Amino acid sequence: MDDLKFGTRNKRGDWAPNQPVETAPLFVFPPRLTAILKWLPHYFFPWNMIFAASAVAYWAWAIPPIETMQTISIGWIVWLYAVNAICVVLFYGAFELHLYVLKRQENRFKYNGKFPADQKSKAFWFESQNLDNILRTFLSGVTIWTAVEVAMLWAHANGYAPWLSFAENPWTLAFVALVVPIIHEFHFFCIHRVIHTPFLYKWVHSVHHNSVNPSPWSSLSMHPVEHLFYFGTAFYHLILPSNPILMLYQVHYAGFGAIPGHVGFDKVEIGEDRLVDSHAYAHYLHHKYFEVNYGDALIPLDKWFGTWHDGSAEGEARMQERYRKRKEKLAARKVRVEVREAAG
Repeated sequence: MDDLKFGTRNKRGDWAPNQPVETAPLFVFPPRLTAILKWLPHYFFPWNMIFAASAVAYWAWAIPPIETMQTISIGWIVWLYAVNAICVVLFYGAFELHLYVLKRQENRFKYNGKFPADQKSKAFWFESQNLDNILRTFLSGVTIWTAVEVAMLWAHANGYAPWLSFAENPWTLAFVALVVPIIHEFHFFCIHRVIHTPFLYKWVHSVHHNSVNPSPWSSLSMHPVEHLFYFGTAFYHLILPSNPILMLYQVHYAGFGAIPGHVGFDKVEIGEDRLVDSHAYAHYLHHKYFEVNYGDALIPLDKWFGTWHDGSAEGEARMQERYRKRKEKLAARKVRVEVREAAG
């Protein structure tokens, strides 16, 4: 597959798509019905259907009986941790094996031309991004994922969280299922802005941003506090008219859904002539520039708050102009402080 038909590569070997990132047409006024209908299949396939199907599979084969979940016990907690860990190994590992170990598509469609395994850095445990990311994923990520999952299943089983049946409330639950990705996007943007405040960035979020060149295992490489914030998206289902399967879908959207944004490739080659879009470029630009694209492109929150970068020259200019204004503001503040000190 010739990736230069879809983008350009610079002298460093970094690839960028020809087309700027576009936000979804959902929140455009007046509504653009044709654009929404054309975009709608991409809302479901392939990623959202994978995450929803994983929730149904968990409920069918992995989640303990209701009676068991009414009491917190080490047995079913360890069981769920094992299930989550195995699924992460299989899902994350499939991308890692295909793209980074076997390098079946070499660096075609890869945003950063270098591979993390080829570079050592003291920012990571054992100076290895992969080893650091893997350890953080399983020591903290899967642990907190499981803890949130267990807490919510216990709440559903004991009547502390709504449990609507699909037979009696099909339209209500269908609507909640439809907005699970929107809930995630809203939650992610809000917590992301919070953990980019100076104190939390230094002590919490910088762990994730050590992976400037993200790869699959970077997806859940976070500080435990960030893991708790991130998987806290499940707690919306304490008040929503929901169901344990939809709660699992919400958790899986966070846990498994972190992969597309961190895979490091714009497209994944499936066979010789089929491509699957990762839709990762907006979040890759966040890892590259730090202060843009706090959300993804489902809700245009970054556009509304002035932090959107679509990868175009215009987006770059807007970002630089914002940086320039901030520097001027900080310089003016410094002058005012110095004047006050001199006068005192």
